[in-house]
Parts: sequence; C-alpha cells; structure tokens
Amino acid sequence: MTRRTPIWKAIATSLSNDISEGIYQQGNKLPTEAVLAARFGVNRHTVRQAMGALADEGIVHARRGAGVFVAMKPTDYPIGRRVRFHQNLSAAGRTPAKEVLLLETRTAHAFEADALHLETGAVVHVYEGLSLVENTPIALFRSVFPAERFPDMLAHLHHDPSVTAALAQSGVADYTRASTRVNAKLATVTQALHLRIAEHAPILRTISVNADPDGHPVEIGRTWFAADKVTLTLSDP
Repeated sequence: MTRRTPIWKAIATSLSNDISEGIYQQGNKLPTEAVLAARFGVNRHTVRQAMGALADEGIVHARRGAGVFVAMKPTDYPIGRRVRFHQNLSAAGRTPAKEVLLLETRTAHAFEADALHLETGAVVHVYEGLSLVENTPIALFRSVFPAERFPDMLAHLHHDPSVTAALAQSGVADYTRASTRVNAKLATVTQALHLRIAEHAPILRTISVNADPDGHPVEIGRTWFAADKVTLTLSDP
C-alpha cells in the first residue's frame, strides 16, 4: 500500500516550487495563513506546519507582526572611505535602485551645521529616500548638503537620484568618507513600513560625513539599514 504524502509536506513542496519559479521572489511577503488555508483547502495549523518546514530549510523566515517572507541573502554593504551605492552593489552582481521620498530646503539642525562647518541658521538641502536591491528596500537614508555651496542640488537630484552624479554636476568630481559611526536601533512605525519589517525590528544606523578632496564637508548622511537584509562590511581605503 502506497503511503500518502502528508498534506503539510505537499503544501510546503508547492510553495517551494512557486518560489523556485519566481512567483514569489527574494524578499517578497507570502500570502497570509488564512489565504493559503483557503487556497489549499486546509486549516491554518496545517499551513503553519508547512511554513515551519520551509523556515527550517532556510527558504522563508517570519518577522513578528509583519508576516512570512522569502529569505533574502543579506546584501554586503561597504562602509569604507569610498562608498558608492550603485557602483558597489552592481559590482557585487546585485541590482540597486533608489526611490526619492523627500527633497526640501530648510534651516540646518545644530548637529548638521556643525558637521558641515556652517554658521548657525545656515540653509541646507535635504534628500530623503529609500535604497533598494532587487526591488526590495534595504535602507532609509537622509542626506544633507550646504545649500549656499550647492544651490542646484535638488534640481540635479530630481533629475537623477544619484548623489555622486549630483555632486559631480555641482563641481565635486570626487569625495571620500571622512567619518562613519554605527549603532543599533529599533525600527519606528514609519521606518518599519518603508523597510517592510516589523515595528521594533533591529536596524543599524550609520552617521557619516563625506568630504571633497580639499577636506571640506559636502554631505552629512544618516542611513537606517534593515539588519536582516544587510551585512555592513569594512572596505579598503
């Protein structure tokens, strides 16, 4: 007599095949237990068993309060003196992209003015956005530039979201990382929504200052990385 395959195992195999065929890709959120239970005509407990089996194999992982996602290989992100988002990730065989969330001009906060060597009350340009790899968000960022030195910065960024390109168009052909600080945080509600992670999930925050070849600060940036999607690496100078 032929032994029947357990239903939960058949469901796990079916979902694994869907992932292999690209129906659900790295970083994608899988349907809810209720949706999958209806799809396969079983109860949620059976779906949970199937998900557990896929998690044990490293195919999916759960984020508390957010759902179950197709496992994504963490992206190596260099934080050395010469950091170029698109260039570095493209060289690693990944597909990078940026999504602009905010472009504005305002008065610099005290720590921004200090980092950029500006007078109190100086005006800065602010660029906030989302960094993506294979269409999966890995980080939120905020870049701040001295407005007097770079009056057309926002126009350049509106045309092309690349900071390197915008600085080049503004007369800074090269720049390097003058300093970087890294610390651990917990995701806020809005950060979690943008990064598609659970509220209070671990994130890594970097605070960095970039300078031109003469040592003058041209940008202070803060970036919040989803900790399970990124491995920060120290690159060569």
